[in-house]
Amino acid sequence: MKTSSIELNPNKLVQYLNKPACEFTKEDIIKFVKENGIKMLTFRYVGGDGRLKALAFVIRDEEHLDNLLSAGERVDGSSIFSYIEADSSDLYVVPKYRTAFLNPFEEIPTLDILCSYFDKEGTPLKSASETVMKKAGQTLTEKTGYELQAMGELEYYIIANKDEVNMNFPAVDQKGYHESNPFTKFDQLRKEAMLYISEAGGKIKYGHSEVGNFTDDKYYYEQNEIEFETDTLENSADSLLIAKWMLRMLADQYGVRVSFAPKITVGKAGSGLHVHMKLLKDGKSVMVENGDVSDVAKRAMAGILDIAAGITAFGNRIPTSYLRLVPHQEAPTNICWGDRNRSALVRVPLGWFSEGSNSMVALANPNYNEDFRDHSYKSTFEFRAADPSADLYLLFAAFAVGIRHGFEMENALEVAKKLYISVNIFKDEHKDRLAQLEHLPASCYESAQALKKQKDIFMEYDVFTEGMINDAAKELEALNDNQLSERLYGKNDEIRKLVDAYLHIG
Repeated sequence: MKTSSIELNPNKLVQYLNKPACEFTKEDIIKFVKENGIKMLTFRYVGGDGRLKALAFVIRDEEHLDNLLSAGERVDGSSIFSYIEADSSDLYVVPKYRTAFLNPFEEIPTLDILCSYFDKEGTPLKSASETVMKKAGQTLTEKTGYELQAMGELEYYIIANKDEVNMNFPAVDQKGYHESNPFTKFDQLRKEAMLYISEAGGKIKYGHSEVGNFTDDKYYYEQNEIEFETDTLENSADSLLIAKWMLRMLADQYGVRVSFAPKITVGKAGSGLHVHMKLLKDGKSVMVENGDVSDVAKRAMAGILDIAAGITAFGNRIPTSYLRLVPHQEAPTNICWGDRNRSALVRVPLGWFSEGSNSMVALANPNYNEDFRDHSYKSTFEFRAADPSADLYLLFAAFAVGIRHGFEMENALEVAKKLYISVNIFKDEHKDRLAQLEHLPASCYESAQALKKQKDIFMEYDVFTEGMINDAAKELEALNDNQLSERLYGKNDEIRKLVDAYLHIG
């Protein structure tokens, strides 16, 4: 007999209330607080810098708790977002019940809950990234009938004092992919983070050691990754925000640093935020057709590729993003897609398309005798350029815009065919094919120009406003990084200063 989804769910509220988080009510939250000795409540909401902010309350009585959960609280928007003026800065933060979780770091029993922003009229704040993402997803569904789900691969570096790390079993430089103890030093930190994130509602696929590891005169650097399952856009973005906060909290407890910066130093693996996506119709995946990539998926990829240069304005937002996006590396720079091809901007990973894939477990386990099972629902396509400097909500919004655009392009399937590659484009024998492909921007400045050029697509159906596009471009241009890679070539001290300036981005 199979267990229910509730029985094995790591979220303590799900376990206690015996219902999925999406069904949490105000009364459920109050019940959990009263019956589990919760003393404090923390509202959390993302700031303009991409990090979660906090507003803490001591719970006085049930009426106080009820009021907080019913009306939220006021915050100073001008101190959270640079574009909000002080003379009209009051915003409401209102809790989303489904996001409630028990804070694992507090000695005082504390319940945390994510919030959305609302304006003085009590409507969702139009300029909030989350509001834009919701509008983009809803518009996609209204215009096409498809629902977009996504997930992220969160890569990061642990940075520790070299003399405090046991190096009896050193890992091979830049060979850390899926390495295990004792050749990795901080997989316990990663495993604790995975458990805490899961208890907070994050749907984790797996975690592992990543390629990057190296030492310098002072520090030991170790790259790790936590990858999530596909979920709604809102759940996926929220989970990534919570994950970054929890990893930082754990790193602080361990006495080390964690950095999500896209580049730590030249010549070593950078940290990306690969995003996998799939489309659903009536709750079922439409990514596979007759054992191959469906035309629906090809249209979606064509739309994203068509505005990929503009998408970098939301997915690669700092100068060091473009120290990672350099030619002839695994981080892609050319606008194309391919099957299982890591040199492509959009990749269709190895999937469970064929009948033969269902016999694998039987071959590995002679006593396996279950009937045929269709695993094609796991199939996705992966956008490989973004990094953790991204505005997560706006990045997901941009993907939804691109996919919708793909369905509105009359020549989408022709574009998909033209941009398909089946080879490693960085090999000399394929240089002619490489020359046919357009390039992603090489700096924040170039990204801003691409966004302005493509702004009509982002603004269609009032998903993005012209003010948002102009503000995003202005912020990118102000970073003054045009031709930065060329200017910094060979200047390691200047590169180090730049990396340090963005070490704790997002």
